Amino acid sequence: MSTAVLLVDCPDAKGLVASISRFLFEHGANIVDAAEHRDNERGRFFMRVEFDLEGFDVAHAAFAPAFQPLVDRFGVDYRVEYSADRPKTAIFVSRYEHCLVDLLYRHRTGELRCDIPLILSNHEDAKPLATFHGIPFHCIPVTAGTKAAAETAALDLLAAHGVELIVLARYMQVLSPGFVARYPRRIINVHHSFLPAFTGARPYHAAFDRGVKLIGATAHYVTDVLDEGPIIEQDVARVSHRDQIEDLVAKGRDVEKVVLSRAVRWHLDHRVLVSAHKTIVFD
Repeated sequence: MSTAVLLVDCPDAKGLVASISRFLFEHGANIVDAAEHRDNERGRFFMRVEFDLEGFDVAHAAFAPAFQPLVDRFGVDYRVEYSADRPKTAIFVSRYEHCLVDLLYRHRTGELRCDIPLILSNHEDAKPLATFHGIPFHCIPVTAGTKAAAETAALDLLAAHGVELIVLARYMQVLSPGFVARYPRRIINVHHSFLPAFTGARPYHAAFDRGVKLIGATAHYVTDVLDEGPIIEQDVARVSHRDQIEDLVAKGRDVEKVVLSRAVRWHLDHRVLVSAHKTIVFD
């Protein structure tokens, strides 16, 4: 089935759902899935509608002018995504490969609806894995003195391949604000902690020192403030005083890969809206 997804963010108002449904009906669409959410504190309404394109009489380029009366009436912010589009997605990785392995397996089985034109790393470790999956691998080493040049080279690669989404699969480099600004809400990172607790580079060590009973992982959109981007998904695993640091790391890896893959899948399925530094994730 060829479908489209309409994502809506606007002030809550009577008649909004009926008007959107009527618009789709009058243009021949068949709604196959719909979900709604109201933020009571802010008085905002969010909606995700997926509809079958068979019989829908509004072409891609004509959607904006056709939908404009509803924009004017309700103050709607919206976007439309089409299932036929497969976003070109680059994966960045350093030396820890567990998240990369999981993403590539899910992509190979069709769970992640995207194309992966390249894997980029600051080390050579993941090259055999990329070769196995038939994906071009690019190694751009990064040092304090070469960071700016490395980012420029990476951006050139991304532009040459038409990349629309970047996934940081345990890429242990902090991206500059200028880099992040080129891909707003299109860089997904996994942090090996249940944010906002234990930010930074060694969260498992900090968690061990605090004697926590739960460790977690967080997938979030990257902003120019480290580990502060809108959270897409989180999960936890139970630990005890018997667990040493290496045990926390091992248990955490299982959580990290699942959390990141969920976030990437939901982004690719157009289930995520960002509003006021938070996400609405439609299941």
